[in-house]
Amino acid sequence: SLDAVVINAGTLEAGDKARVSVLKPLDIVTTAGSAGDIIAALQTLPGTQTVGESGRLYVRGGEADETQTFVDGLRVAQPYGATANNVPTRGRFSPFLFSGISFSTGGYSAEYGEALSSVLLLNTQDEATQDQTDISLMTVGLGLSNTQKWSKSSLTLNTAYVDMTPYQLAVPQAVDWNRPYQSLSGEAVYRYQFESGLLKVYGAFDAARFDLNQEDINADAKNRIDLHNNNFYLNTSYKGILANNWNLIAGLSYGLGQNKIGLNLDNVENVEHASHLKVKLSNKISNRIKLSFGADYFMTQFDEDYMQNLGSTLSSGYDANIVAAYSEVDVFFSKKLAAKVGFRASNNDLLQEFNLSPRASVAYKTGKFSQFSFAYGDFVQAPRADYLKYNQQLETENTSHYILNYERNKSGNTFRMEA
Repeated sequence: SLDAVVINAGTLEAGDKARVSVLKPLDIVTTAGSAGDIIAALQTLPGTQTVGESGRLYVRGGEADETQTFVDGLRVAQPYGATANNVPTRGRFSPFLFSGISFSTGGYSAEYGEALSSVLLLNTQDEATQDQTDISLMTVGLGLSNTQKWSKSSLTLNTAYVDMTPYQLAVPQAVDWNRPYQSLSGEAVYRYQFESGLLKVYGAFDAARFDLNQEDINADAKNRIDLHNNNFYLNTSYKGILANNWNLIAGLSYGLGQNKIGLNLDNVENVEHASHLKVKLSNKISNRIKLSFGADYFMTQFDEDYMQNLGSTLSSGYDANIVAAYSEVDVFFSKKLAAKVGFRASNNDLLQEFNLSPRASVAYKTGKFSQFSFAYGDFVQAPRADYLKYNQQLETENTSHYILNYERNKSGNTFRMEA
């Protein structure tokens, strides 16, 4: 039951430690149609839209890249597998590596930025409970995971292979494949428990390829697209307790995305390097006030070469650095009334823009099992790479969220209304 009011406008949580359990990792892989994909399972939740030809996460319309994914608080620049137009893709992560999933459909904390619509927060397991082996069998592939636990540390390894060929033979699709989608991926999580802190290192790789022919409205012949994608993601985070009960969270992530695309007789090669540095401090000043503040540094380098057959090479790209700082305070006026107020300031050196984004939310408990919440916030995001690689004289995208929420949670059942 809900003993005290909790601000939850726009937020859906899942996991053993979440206040409201919507989907656990096992629920995700058993959700009809998800095929073990976190994103496909989340598309069953309110506030999302299913876009069949994309497979990405859309929240209240907009574009898929307006939803940012964070692992242990650090951004993932390439959360989806490579694909072509009108061919759905999958998320890159195995649900079994995560203990909790928090999905916001808007009005989210000032701690997170560079997302117009929402944030998807994936938290890897803090501690392995036992040695464990998991086997996943699907119509599109298989997966294997193993966890080894020691006194102060643990290691989890996960690998998966996906091949759409059997599925294509069993249920033919309206896609002219030369070679259906194939991918080999792997993930690893290492944890070490210090006396007053926890270190986690998460790494993932993904190699995918496919070859297909697509209709072109401007030509009689089809376009042939032969794509090879390599992706690597490394995430290191530490959380611990400092003097005077201050809590520290610090981390660094690095993502590498590389595509080699054969487009008829031409070739396109692009590579993206994306890094995120983060530090956060928080403290419970009193029983009624909790203060948190921190800073982020995002670095992105994107380069692309278009090599024409028997012709010239066209190059494009950009380098961008975003520095951000935020502060937020939670105030519990009583067991029935609470508020969260904060702001986020960011500076984009490529666009030469400074933005100050206020965030605020309030919740009132109407009964033992129900409450109302309201959230407001301004949110900004840099234009996507498809635009910035050609033109850096653009402005930051921005939006404002106003969310009113009612939730009733009793006997394991959740009733929720949101506007």
